[in-house]
Amino acid sequence: MNACPSCSQENPDAANFCLQCGQALASISSEASHEAAQTKAIPTQTQLWETFIGPSKSIQFSIKTGWVWRPAFLYYKDKFANIETPQGPRFVLSWNWPAALFDSFLWFLYRKMYMFALLYAVAPALAIFLTGDMMVGIVSRILAGASANYLYYWHVKDKVQQIMAVPNLDNTVRARLIQEEGGVQPYVLWLGAALHVLMLGLLIAGIIQGPPGPDPLGGSEGRPVQKFY
Repeated sequence: MNACPSCSQENPDAANFCLQCGQALASISSEASHEAAQTKAIPTQTQLWETFIGPSKSIQFSIKTGWVWRPAFLYYKDKFANIETPQGPRFVLSWNWPAALFDSFLWFLYRKMYMFALLYAVAPALAIFLTGDMMVGIVSRILAGASANYLYYWHVKDKVQQIMAVPNLDNTVRARLIQEEGGVQPYVLWLGAALHVLMLGLLIAGIIQGPPGPDPLGGSEGRPVQKFY
């Protein structure tokens, strides 16, 4: 093991950079050997996906295992493998339970897909306001659940490709940028909990208050008619 001179982190003998702080551990003698080391260390697509998705865990469901709590990467690795083909990406219909069961805009916000979060925050509410049909909310949740995995695949793919295309960056810097662009927004969990508590409070208040009672004046027929003289 090789101790980092900056943070004392123990690193493998073959490591050129500290796994914790990124400090250079060994100087490479020539430009040719440096390029060879960089080429050798190019991460695979699966490794890039894992770095981007991050170490967060999620509740997942399958017929074989039922409901389980495990790293989200394992779930998306299987979903992305079905979408990625030698001929190129294809649309595969799959189901994402969190995106459908919870508020869809919160799920997209949690996964840092801000454009879709805004879309699912505004579009269903606007459609309900214009049509007065509450079924719009249910339809939007079904659409989110059916498309979330496919949309997240393209989000991951585009972000990773953009970072990998930036010139003159070593793998350590690229990995750090991928981690910053990916991962999740932990505060969304607290935001979702607060919103659901608020909705529950409004529901309880509505139940206690009950439906509006009959007009004490008996409707328009029982009301006195104003006369102007």
